[in-house]
Amino acid sequence: MNGASREALATARERLDALTDNTSADAQKLAGELAAVTALLDREVSLRRVITDPAQAGEAKAELAQRLLGGQVGGETLDLVSGMVRSRWSQSRDLVDALEELADTAELTGAQQAGVLDNVEDELFRFGRIVASSTELRAALTDRSATASAKGQLLGSLLGGKANAVTERLVTRLVTHPRGRSLESGLESLSTLAAARRNRMVATVTTAVPLTDVQKQRLGAVLAKLYGRQMHLNLDVDPAVLGGIAVRVGDEVIDGSLAERLAEVSRRMAG
Repeated sequence: MNGASREALATARERLDALTDNTSADAQKLAGELAAVTALLDREVSLRRVITDPAQAGEAKAELAQRLLGGQVGGETLDLVSGMVRSRWSQSRDLVDALEELADTAELTGAQQAGVLDNVEDELFRFGRIVASSTELRAALTDRSATASAKGQLLGSLLGGKANAVTERLVTRLVTHPRGRSLESGLESLSTLAAARRNRMVATVTTAVPLTDVQKQRLGAVLAKLYGRQMHLNLDVDPAVLGGIAVRVGDEVIDGSLAERLAEVSRRMAG
């Protein structure tokens, strides 16, 4: 997002934090209602354009949102959405992207309040690895001809009773309403949001053999010092790296694996 949308999203995040800091607020209910509003505005393009039209007064747009959603969502959700449509958005789609982010953040906040955020982070990562290793599963989950209900049933059989309910809801919403995103990028965005709940960054660590607890602690401390923030480590074992370690933080890759060093030697010899 750029310009006005970035500022509007920052304000919306602050409002959401203020709501969920209140222990009386039901984060799960808030997440579900925000997700429903996201789906509505993603589907109704003309409505989305009206409530983000910069030529219209913010209060008039808020009143329209209140008429449409009043009685359909709770007061907290209605206040949050009304504040968002009062703001200025660079593109109408940015409002929907922001609502989706807030829905996911509310889910993760609920997980944090329940003390299961670490479990959810790990489950999101493990699910991503399962999808990456199975072309058939990925094809089934991203099949545009399959109904949302069919995909939801498939995910229920995969995750139901095996993963935290928060993880299942997040993944189900992503798969059944991808909104143009790839499954991989959506899962990565969820992992980033989960890490942000504790002001942490996500590091994907690939090694030939599993790290010991001591090695995990040392690596986490080194990366935290390097990046100036706490790190959540997503650990992956891949014998193909042969030895050493490969770390990815965002778009940056720190590759100290033997496989990469051998590949570099081969490139130099070929050159």
